[in-house]
Amino acid sequence: MVVKVGVAKLGNIASGVMAELLLDERADREDMQTFMATSGTKLQPEDIDRVVNNMVAWKPDFAIVVSPNGVLPGPTGARERLLAAGIPTVFITDDVTTKKEWAEIKDGKFGYIIMKGDAMIGARREFLDPIEMADYNGNLVKVLSVTGAFRKLQMALDQVIDQVKAGKKGAELALPKLVVTSDKAVDGEFTNPYALAKARAAYEIASAVAMVNVKGCFMTKEWEKYIPIVCSAHEMMRVAAVLCDEARELEKACDGVIRKPHKKDGVIVSKTKLISKPE
Repeated sequence: MVVKVGVAKLGNIASGVMAELLLDERADREDMQTFMATSGTKLQPEDIDRVVNNMVAWKPDFAIVVSPNGVLPGPTGARERLLAAGIPTVFITDDVTTKKEWAEIKDGKFGYIIMKGDAMIGARREFLDPIEMADYNGNLVKVLSVTGAFRKLQMALDQVIDQVKAGKKGAELALPKLVVTSDKAVDGEFTNPYALAKARAAYEIASAVAMVNVKGCFMTKEWEKYIPIVCSAHEMMRVAAVLCDEARELEKACDGVIRKPHKKDGVIVSKTKLISKPE
């Protein structure tokens, strides 16, 4: 059986850059296929309508909706329309800050993966140009990768694929309810305790970046004050990426990097020793 996985990208967070790639890292899986539709950089109603219409027309076995601030009307409406079309939906978003928003998510009919370290960018014109944007996202992808956050996201989605392969569909699917904290991200990812500590520190820093950028982007009006605030947030993310490089190098030094590739049939195998076959 070939499982059809739809990926709707609304706006951008770092998790959206990698979402479908994490499920098929060598583009050779034979048990699934993905279809991606994107609204581009914006969350305008007409852009979201285009994404949802294309997704419904493709009729996936389940859909993934990736967006910043997943409780906004646009992303919320998108997954509600997908559900109304009979498509089970998992949404991936950055941190949810209010108790009301969290209550609505927990009580909803959707699966969710909340990436607390997938922090918003310092989007002030006086600071953010295309290269700064790309550099920040590169550092953030490094943090989410090395800390284990992306692995937890990938494993949760693979579990849904496995359920579809087993014959479950629609409301029968047990969708993920996952909040990726620092403890959750690093769990089971490291053989060296110092590497684990560095990765955990990196994820904690990345998680703190969001509120620094909220302060710089929404709470501070004077440009002379908000420029250094958002700049400091980007420096935090750079340091978090450096910590991840250090953690990865420690794991390499003891030949302990954990690798869990997919086989062509979707089965996940694993290894730690570099010169070895995954089993």
